[in-house]
Amino acid sequence: MDKVFVQGLEVLTTIGVYEWEKGIKQKLRFDLEMGYDIAPAALDDDINKTLDYATLSKKVTQHAEQNHVELVETMAEQIAQLILAEFAVQSVKVRLTKPNAVANAAGVGVEIERFAN
Repeated sequence: MDKVFVQGLEVLTTIGVYEWEKGIKQKLRFDLEMGYDIAPAALDDDINKTLDYATLSKKVTQHAEQNHVELVETMAEQIAQLILAEFAVQSVKVRLTKPNAVANAAGVGVEIERFAN
């Protein structure tokens, strides 16, 4: 299966378990990888036959900005389900990083992979 990816998509949102986190915006970084057959688009050089990563990125950004959760695990699952529901992908891998969440670490986060039914 071909892969379409979006790397380093940064979104400011409210996320966190601690009370001080609930009143501030923090950066999340999404790395997304979708299983998608790009052959028809490549054959015809037609954007209408491929996965529009600009539209996908916009929907992910809007969701993350508008849906405040406590856990990166919850956000990663929501984003995976959003992509599977709204785009004709066979699989999605979401790597979600919360930069600077832990002292002396560039970031912490989760990586999940989900498949279309």
